[in-house]
Amino acid sequence: MHRIVEVSVDAMIEDLRKLVEIESPSRDRDALAASAKVVAALIESRLGGQAVLVESEAGPHVHWSAGDDPQVLILGHHDTVFPLGTLERRPFTVEDGHATGPGVFDMLGGLVQAVHGLATLDDLSGVEILVTADEEVGSRSSRTLIEERALACGAVLVLEGAADGGALKTARKGCGTFQVSIAGRASHAGLEPAAGVNALIEAAHQVLDIAALGRPDIGTTVTPTVASAGTLDNVVPAEAAVIVDVRVESAGEKDRIESAFAALAPHLDGAEIVVQGAVGRPPMPESASAELFAVAKQLLPDLEGKAVGGGSDGNFTAALGVPTLDGLGAVGGGAHADHEYLVIEAMTERANLVAALVNAIRVRRR
Repeated sequence: MHRIVEVSVDAMIEDLRKLVEIESPSRDRDALAASAKVVAALIESRLGGQAVLVESEAGPHVHWSAGDDPQVLILGHHDTVFPLGTLERRPFTVEDGHATGPGVFDMLGGLVQAVHGLATLDDLSGVEILVTADEEVGSRSSRTLIEERALACGAVLVLEGAADGGALKTARKGCGTFQVSIAGRASHAGLEPAAGVNALIEAAHQVLDIAALGRPDIGTTVTPTVASAGTLDNVVPAEAAVIVDVRVESAGEKDRIESAFAALAPHLDGAEIVVQGAVGRPPMPESASAELFAVAKQLLPDLEGKAVGGGSDGNFTAALGVPTLDGLGAVGGGAHADHEYLVIEAMTERANLVAALVNAIRVRRR
């Protein structure tokens, strides 16, 4: 049952302030350890029970369970993309109906809203919360735990920020990063350029081959994003590297792209290439969210759903066949940017939506 208790916007804002001001950049284990303690304390203070810190090479993940038969997993992360010191330049601020500061939209606001929404429920049985420490850098240390708890619970609500206009995220592309490392042979660029094997020229060939793999007509984008080569202006470059961002909508395209990268071959005699990487987050098809999105639409008929290009930990749970609904976090925008913001007016509705979805999922499963 849902208690007649309204969430407090002021209380949510103060809890959000605490999370933002602790700062939690990915890969900073000390900062993430401090952040995990604050997240755990927030959950415990609002929901009771004990939040367990699950240590990992990336930093602590936070796991809370109300006990009994697990039925729904609330999934989020407490790491952000912003380095320590960002807060000094861009402090937590509430102004003109927006909250701003590093991580407010992606995704600290969603965590706060979910906890406050759950706090309005008399019965939390079957609810689990998992807040990981490495989502922004690939979830390598948390993926196994995410998948384990998703399978145990059987339904997943992901607290990433909403899509444009407050829409839920009903599908996501699979995404991955590849690195192509090229070894050539150095020589004097003026005296004997032909004695070398120019890794930069080989890299140029590879970039054109790689870019040609894209199929935007079916949602596959293959985008070289970072390149490096050479040491001095009078030396034929002996080494080069190209980093590539890949997004795909289907498992078939994931396989095609991975096979194509594995098959890349040098154009220049004497050049060697090594390819690393994969489409690490599998696609999240709309079918994975259909059941839960239908429930959300019954609760809020004006809700919209959108397919988006970015990935989340919901990609992993959807790939397991576990019903997954994403974008349930903050309404706002500017993820990963200096203008990141959260719409305060939407916080109450989002908090209540998470609570109502939890209730509806448990009713359907009983």
